[in-house]
Amino acid sequence: MMRLATVFLMIFAGGAAAQGLDVPIHEMAGDGQAATCGISEVSGLKPGGDGFLALRSGPGAKYRKLGELHNGDRVTEIERRGDWVGIAVSKAGVKERDLCGNNGPKRQITGRGLGWVHGNWLKYLYP
Repeated sequence: MMRLATVFLMIFAGGAAAQGLDVPIHEMAGDGQAATCGISEVSGLKPGGDGFLALRSGPGAKYRKLGELHNGDRVTEIERRGDWVGIAVSKAGVKERDLCGNNGPKRQITGRGLGWVHGNWLKYLYP
């Protein structure tokens, strides 16, 4: 819980909320019945390494760092671009009921708690 507070603090105290994303995140088109995104958990980070997964403003290491995620943190996967995943940090500002059930064309997701992470460190749990 304390680790997730690091993400919230960075996001709400001048991170993603104030600076915004350099590359917006889009939810794919859907029929309102099939899930258009899913829940994943940060996994595989080595305790002897950095110990965190950087939340960035776009899909690449060159983009600004907005926050940090740690093993066990859950996120909503919304969009993939190569090895990078556009996510919403659980309980950080995007209403989960507004995600994963798109009933229409591709749409841009807005709100707090959004960012991009490298997909190597996400373990897909369920749609």
